[in-house]
Amino acid sequence: MARRRLAALSLAAVASLTLAACSNGGTTPSGSSTAGTPVSGGTLNMLGAGDVDYMDPNISYYSLGYTNLRMWSRQLFTYPAEPGGKNTTPVVDLATEIPSTSNGGISADGKTYTIHIRPGAKWGTSPARQVTAADVVRGVKRTANPVQPFGGIPDFATLIDGYQAFQDGFTKVPKTVAGIKDYIEKTPLPGVVAKDDTTVVFHLTRPASYFVDMLTMPAFSPAPVEGLNYLPASTELGNNYPSDGPYKVDKWVPTKSVTYSRNPAWDPASDPVRKAYVDKIVVNETVSQDSIQQQLQTGTPSADMEWDVAPPASQIPALQAKKDKKLTIGDTASSNPYVVYNTASPNENKAMQNPKVRQAISYAINRDNILQVLGGKTLNPPLTHVLPDVITGSKQIDPYPYNPNKAKQLLAEAGYPHLTLKFLYRNATEGSSKSFQTVQQDLSKVGITVTGVPSPNADFYVKYMQVPSVARRGVWDLSLAGWGADWYGNGALSFFNPLFSGEPSFPPVGSNYGLYNDPETNSLIQQAMLAKTADEAGALWAKADARVMEQAAFFPLTSNKQANYHAEQVQNAVYVPSLQNYDPTNVWLTKDKQGG
Repeated sequence: MARRRLAALSLAAVASLTLAACSNGGTTPSGSSTAGTPVSGGTLNMLGAGDVDYMDPNISYYSLGYTNLRMWSRQLFTYPAEPGGKNTTPVVDLATEIPSTSNGGISADGKTYTIHIRPGAKWGTSPARQVTAADVVRGVKRTANPVQPFGGIPDFATLIDGYQAFQDGFTKVPKTVAGIKDYIEKTPLPGVVAKDDTTVVFHLTRPASYFVDMLTMPAFSPAPVEGLNYLPASTELGNNYPSDGPYKVDKWVPTKSVTYSRNPAWDPASDPVRKAYVDKIVVNETVSQDSIQQQLQTGTPSADMEWDVAPPASQIPALQAKKDKKLTIGDTASSNPYVVYNTASPNENKAMQNPKVRQAISYAINRDNILQVLGGKTLNPPLTHVLPDVITGSKQIDPYPYNPNKAKQLLAEAGYPHLTLKFLYRNATEGSSKSFQTVQQDLSKVGITVTGVPSPNADFYVKYMQVPSVARRGVWDLSLAGWGADWYGNGALSFFNPLFSGEPSFPPVGSNYGLYNDPETNSLIQQAMLAKTADEAGALWAKADARVMEQAAFFPLTSNKQANYHAEQVQNAVYVPSLQNYDPTNVWLTKDKQGG
């Protein structure tokens, strides 16, 4: 999605970007097409309305960013494009095998992971050279950079030995190319060590059975030394970063376009995940959601796949009714979308800082109305608390059933019978606009006037949500975001640490956009992280869930199913939950319709 699948995870009808990764993998998505003989060649044309968050493997944390990185950046482990639930189980990518105690990859105490890098994986440099363990160390270090740190750092800041101290030291470094390069090259990170050229060793502060799953996040991608010649997350870096995947970025014009072509240094024998059937991939980021759907359905030659949007919610029922095989509905393990409450807003005499006001808003929002404009409950089953039901620790509670009278009562008790609040939304996407309008109508019934703050898709996170000063200034009071598990099953940590753990999760390091900070919640998170058994952790995560809801930190809506659509000529369109899209490195185009 969240995030970052994705992460760390696109909103089916609401937004262009979802944080982190996202799926329970329990079913094969409807509409998957994997039959036929592969055909090589051609240009895959992808259409979208927005841009990646960052063209930077160690920084990107949204599902669209993950789709982009799938083409030119490799990880130690990743999720494969295989239907039938297999695409939520990690497989080797750059690593030669999944570490275990039996093969010596995991120490007896569970705190040391030894990983070997496969030969033949090379950077697209001149001359091409082998990806090394030192590159992995460099990549992990880059996540802590002071210019734009990775948004999921709370997941592992205290898990990887010495990382927190390394990050703290990095904050004092000049935000220059020279300062960042010097710190990375001269400052050791005890928890990530290159034992030799092809062996990287991770030292943890505590056992973590989910660590291999965590390493699927692109944040842990190796970084070539050339990456230190540019500021992290910069446009210059995005246009000059060497590739170790099947494609390379030829040109990236932010918010406009991306073009990719084959990376001559890539050896198919070194990559067990990506087939790279097409020769070139071209992304147009300037197309409206409705136009994209129309072009995909009508066979426009330059339209093959979606980039960052889904079919408009209003059109999905008709596509389902005619059993359109080009439509895919995939499961997710996400809270997507949810209503964000800015708990630091100074507006209306700090009304949003009062839990009772936030509780009142939660009672006033009619979840059913929003789910209807998002395409109905078939695509958007209700979620009434933090954790989706496939995540360990999820316990069914519904603390805020729709009750406008209760909302009015709480507002009166809090001393705010009438309020005017600002709602930040993405006006280029149907679901986001309609969700804003629905909330606006619901809150008007309890004496709350809601005014809209429209944002382009490309600006929404990087110019608003990821900038705490914007929240503190009261630019917005409510908004919509989406979050997905960074990994599956035992993944509650990847919800609570980035979203609800107080200051350590404030942007840009975390994704706690509403700046929620509650000592009791923070304590429960710490206890759950240190739990010795899954049952003990699950009970504590359930308590943390109940506390977040009691404080009305946000208003959950749905653990949505993801809709995707592709053109007739696209074959082997396999939905990968961590991308919330089809894997562009594994599709092929029919011989007579190979784009241009």
